[in-house]
Amino acid sequence: MQNTVKFTKPFLEICKKVNTRKGHLIQPCRTKVLSVQNMNPHVKNMEYAVRGPIVIRAGEIEQELAKGVKKPFTEVIRANIGDCHATGQKPITFLRQVVAICTDPERLMNDPSYPADAKDRARRILDSCAGQSVGSYSDSSGVRVIREDIAKYISERDGHPSSPDDIFLSTGASDSIKTIMKLMMTGESGKDRAGIMIPIPQYPLYTATIAEYNAHPIGYYLDESNTWALNIPEMKRAINEARNHCIPRAIVIINPGNPTGQVLPRQNIVDIIKFAKEENLFLMADEVYQHNIYASGSEFHSFKKVLTEMGPEYNTMELASFMSTSKGYMGECGFRGGYCEVINLDPDVKVMQLKSISAKLCSSVSGQAVMDVVVNPPKPGEPSYDLFMKEKDFVLGQLKKKAEMVTETFNSIDGISCNVVQGAMYAFPNIKIPAKAIEAAKAAGQKPDAFYCFQLLEETGICVVPGSGFGQVDGTYHFRTTILPPTEKLQGMLEKFKVFHGQFLQKYK
Repeated sequence: MQNTVKFTKPFLEICKKVNTRKGHLIQPCRTKVLSVQNMNPHVKNMEYAVRGPIVIRAGEIEQELAKGVKKPFTEVIRANIGDCHATGQKPITFLRQVVAICTDPERLMNDPSYPADAKDRARRILDSCAGQSVGSYSDSSGVRVIREDIAKYISERDGHPSSPDDIFLSTGASDSIKTIMKLMMTGESGKDRAGIMIPIPQYPLYTATIAEYNAHPIGYYLDESNTWALNIPEMKRAINEARNHCIPRAIVIINPGNPTGQVLPRQNIVDIIKFAKEENLFLMADEVYQHNIYASGSEFHSFKKVLTEMGPEYNTMELASFMSTSKGYMGECGFRGGYCEVINLDPDVKVMQLKSISAKLCSSVSGQAVMDVVVNPPKPGEPSYDLFMKEKDFVLGQLKKKAEMVTETFNSIDGISCNVVQGAMYAFPNIKIPAKAIEAAKAAGQKPDAFYCFQLLEETGICVVPGSGFGQVDGTYHFRTTILPPTEKLQGMLEKFKVFHGQFLQKYK
């Protein structure tokens, strides 16, 4: 009788296959080192709604249209993400001139078509780069003169001094937000995890990063009935309920708001700072839309300025504030430029923070150059000033008109309400979804607002993001749309939306 070899199942999965009849080893057989079952569970828990399933479907539809598939529309309108240039915004001439010269100085520094002030800016940046090249590494915190220009910009903006030693440049604001948040982590699990207070609705970067770091999200609801203001009793409710689940470490504030478009009044900021002091929380101020203010009576107040003016009792509080080249009037998302000013850190913690960013070597130096232009634009009397101001004012003026158009249109539609878009680049309308549609969504395995947004995409080509991707009060439904498409296209988009919504209500009445 011929002997056979028996193996346990796990062994068969990792060893070489054996020809049991001849006793020969044949082909190698091994599992992948990484599987969905054994990979980092915290990465699996991450979600990022603005590039989620609806956006994936939008990409598929674009491919279908390119192949000639017939649709009730001819193009996909991507209103899901704040990518200004992708929707047709033209670059600011002076900004691109400085970056071009920094990239190709041998040819362009002597080119008479480039203005002297652009050459001066580029020369100053290059003189501070190793080898006078943006192709070299910078200091981990960023090129020194760029940090000096940022400190000067903050000082002039707030009327209070800023130090370049408190500033580091990053790959967009997102990277510096993650750098600061990482310092908060306790390294523990369960009730000893770090808790981070975040606004609901919130920008999905925060929930994604909290999940990645295995921290605990402490959601506090913004007050939709009061232009999305931060409500102190609600913040106290949120932190008190969270203490049984985590150790609260920080509070995130997005001002102007994303996805909500609100601009916080100064007194609201004062109250938030008092709350953070009382609860011993690190302040994280996401201020990337500080140039995007549209509504009459709205004004941007930086958290640093307000905190400084509140006096000695508050002047030692830890605060990190974040800025980006991707928003504002610039919209330079692809350069991935950003900075963080962090004040009042414990000196020993600051050493650890510098060690942390040094492990990434440095952010993109061309992105740093873009940031330098943002904080050091042409001055009156310089050759580029008039054109720069014309282009800047045009972009912000168009955004103001579109903010008004979006607010007015949504509020004119039965079953939709929308707070005034005071700033930033988004509207977050509240939609009343009929009970029959909610049942249909349940049958389809979708959340009601996702069901609504998928149908909107399939029937009109308009791509927006369901409110459930940002968080919302239970029983309410929203979506986020940008206000970025060119005025004519935005007008057409809103008209198509109005027709779709009426048909949706009729279908599920």
